[in-house]
Amino acid sequence: MTRPPLPVPGSSNVPAPSASRPQWQQAAIAISAFVVGLYVLEFVDMILGNRLDGGGVEPRTLDGLWGVAFAPVLHYGWGHLVANTIPLLVLGFFVMLSGIGRGLAATGIIWLVGGLGVWLTGGSGTLHLGASVLIFGWLTYLITRGLFTRHFGQLALGVVVLFLYGGMLWGVLPSQPGVSWEGHLFGAVGGVVAAWVLASDVRAARAAKQVTQ
Repeated sequence: MTRPPLPVPGSSNVPAPSASRPQWQQAAIAISAFVVGLYVLEFVDMILGNRLDGGGVEPRTLDGLWGVAFAPVLHYGWGHLVANTIPLLVLGFFVMLSGIGRGLAATGIIWLVGGLGVWLTGGSGTLHLGASVLIFGWLTYLITRGLFTRHFGQLALGVVVLFLYGGMLWGVLPSQPGVSWEGHLFGAVGGVVAAWVLASDVRAARAAKQVTQ
């Protein structure tokens, strides 16, 4: 029979913390919390008589520049938010699945590129808001990141996402009045930019490997 190891002087006898949640659970919690926050914000907007809707992107105006920060979390009523909910949950989950930090970095790039693109190119006197800029950005991010990383799993996921949601990409073209195709377009551009930027470490490692061969 073996004896248990004696405690080491000066060391802590507190048991090691349990392992963190699996990555898929972290991703599910993160995107669910974000969507719940959107519903809470829309409820507040309803109470305030839709006063928050004025916080969208108003192209080429100084006040409208603040909309770059706030527009993706604001919606024109419950119908607008409900229509965005499923794509937000599905695409957002897959974006966060590769790591919360990387997913937030991708989202930040999409948020900024999409908002500034709308501010620079949107029609004068228009107001743009809604999470569709993130939806289109996450969509193109998931489709293209495997092309930059040359990671088989990401390539396969990109094909699946393209099959399921690729038809949405027609939304980057001018369509029905009242729909911010500029937000869709520059959100999609932001997704490609995010995929390229966040694959820089993989490209650098691949280049270093080629040099040493």
